[in-house]
Amino acid sequence: MAATLVVLAAGMGSRYGGLKQIDPVGPSGETVLDYAVFDALRTGFTRVVFVIRKDIEEAFRLSVGYKYSGKVQVDYVFQDQNDLPEGCPIVVERTKPWGTGHAVWCARHAVKEAFAVINADDFYGRDAFQKLSGFFNTLKNDSQISRFALIGFRLKDTLSEYGAVARGVCTSKANTLISIEETTGILASEVGHGKKLSGDEIVSMNCWGFTPELFGLLETELKQFVKTHGSNPKAEFYLPVTVSDMVRTNLIHVDIHITQSQWFGVTFKEDKPRVQASIEQLVLKDEYPKRLFP
Repeated sequence: MAATLVVLAAGMGSRYGGLKQIDPVGPSGETVLDYAVFDALRTGFTRVVFVIRKDIEEAFRLSVGYKYSGKVQVDYVFQDQNDLPEGCPIVVERTKPWGTGHAVWCARHAVKEAFAVINADDFYGRDAFQKLSGFFNTLKNDSQISRFALIGFRLKDTLSEYGAVARGVCTSKANTLISIEETTGILASEVGHGKKLSGDEIVSMNCWGFTPELFGLLETELKQFVKTHGSNPKAEFYLPVTVSDMVRTNLIHVDIHITQSQWFGVTFKEDKPRVQASIEQLVLKDEYPKRLFP
């Protein structure tokens, strides 16, 4: 089944201190995002859609998009806080987009086939994309059009030594998602030491498999969100929270696929050397070429 990779790249990375989506970490100047695109292409994806902000378009195209010219079809979608469902009032005091759920909804006109959603600044690994590709192939004769997929990671493998992180902690039964609880302030030093979290919990790192039916469902939820929270300039329409709400109300079914891939993240600047060293090891093991897009 043909599938599109939708990359959420509109964030500035305030904690990181800049456009971490275009910060090199690979031996030939590759970004974390380059590895995601490479893995997606070698597991069957045929198109990439970047969701970005208009004000970073030039930098993003010159630093990232040009690499994929002639290798895969690339399209761009702009996340704009004024792009809202019909009937929603424009919130004049709003200065930033509405979050990851809104970012995905902004791609509604560009995506007409099965698609994965990922963050631009997370390294998910080949197995994660292989599992998504396999999931999409099961949908060929599947009548459950509201069946989606989540790639799950072990919490202890997603933490930073340099500060607290937020994670969507999953509750599941028989590999079926029941709920996602957004948990903030998770410190690596506290996990597994008699605290609330053991480290073996499955968490969402925003790596999803969807069908286009999601867009209509998101629109309904987004309308209600703006109606309820529109007066709060900091309110964000988070994708994991919204998916969890739709699961709870039996609108959708989400399969959890736990990956054996190694996750790397660059939440803080201090994370970068560790990510560089980890990728170097994968290159030495021939899991990735020295130059991804010659």
